[in-house]
Amino acid sequence: MYDKRGHILRIETTTNNASDFRHYRKVEHRDGSSEMKMAPMAKTIYSIGALREALTAANRRYVDFIGAIDDHTPGQDRLEKIAQPVRQNDRSWRGFNFFLPEDLDLFAAIMLPEFAIGGFTNHVLQTHLQGKSCSQVGRMLKRLRTHHLIKKAVNSYKYHLTSLGRLIVASGLKLRELVIIPSLAQPTVLS
Repeated sequence: MYDKRGHILRIETTTNNASDFRHYRKVEHRDGSSEMKMAPMAKTIYSIGALREALTAANRRYVDFIGAIDDHTPGQDRLEKIAQPVRQNDRSWRGFNFFLPEDLDLFAAIMLPEFAIGGFTNHVLQTHLQGKSCSQVGRMLKRLRTHHLIKKAVNSYKYHLTSLGRLIVASGLKLRELVIIPSLAQPTVLS
């Protein structure tokens, strides 16, 4: 397998020993008799067609195998992007942690259905994030903006989730509700 000129993934199979492959052919014995049976491929011009079919089938199986592999690279890149700190104007904004209650509470607040159409403001988020001051919520909003999870509406103080933000926040909340909490609710055996 190789990348041809950086544009085409090319898969080829070569062999030096055709007798590694078996096919149904006419076999002639030393006593002069012959019969049709499964036998190793002979290294002759007459076996080229059967060898081509065997190697093409091997290529096809390999391509099917590669096609079945899930590529999680884009998801991993997005997760690392929001988990890493971001520097903006000589200030560092920390990344998001799906296990930190403060971050999950923020995600749950901005994902409320009432904000899907009209957006949300600092003041409205304060009512959903108990104990947070206006300046604390403002810093949370700035952190969300620097990680490109929300965007500010034009000529207003409202914010909306970006498509990346919607995907990240929904995934984080699903992880918490559908995987972590049910797994931890299982009875444990003390050893």
